[in-house]
Amino acid sequence: MAGAFGPGTVADLKWWTGWTVTETRKAVAAAEAVEARLDEGTGYALVEDLDAPVAESEPSAVLLPALDPTPMGWRERSFYLDPDHVPALFDRMGNIGPTVWWDGRIIGGWAQRKDGTLAWRLLDDPGPEARTAIEAEAERMRAFLGERRFTPAYRTPLERELAS
Repeated sequence: MAGAFGPGTVADLKWWTGWTVTETRKAVAAAEAVEARLDEGTGYALVEDLDAPVAESEPSAVLLPALDPTPMGWRERSFYLDPDHVPALFDRMGNIGPTVWWDGRIIGGWAQRKDGTLAWRLLDDPGPEARTAIEAEAERMRAFLGERRFTPAYRTPLERELAS
């Protein structure tokens, strides 16, 4: 739970696992999770995670694939995603498409075209430093993919548009 994505709220855990609220609360209690104050309410963390050092990091650009567990693991996403961007980045079932991240926030989406090129669009303007870093990350991803081609199983409005 918290070891990878915590602290998490009961709503996060319920959404991710598909359990009932009662089952989720029992699991939180069984894990001996402790309350953690979050902007969006009360979360829960494992005791051993409370003392874990949190390293400061420089802003970085990241391209994550569709269904990545980072954005899929949270019910409340406003701490890393502008709610206005949800319709472009998620399908009707709540599955996220490929995303562009800057400094811990989703700021856009990306897609692979049939010829292997990558297209991306920013939904927020992160500034010139971020755009340069995102261009470099997109090129790194294109080189990594090489001749491999893919189409996400769950297509989102922005991914469909960029892939065409």
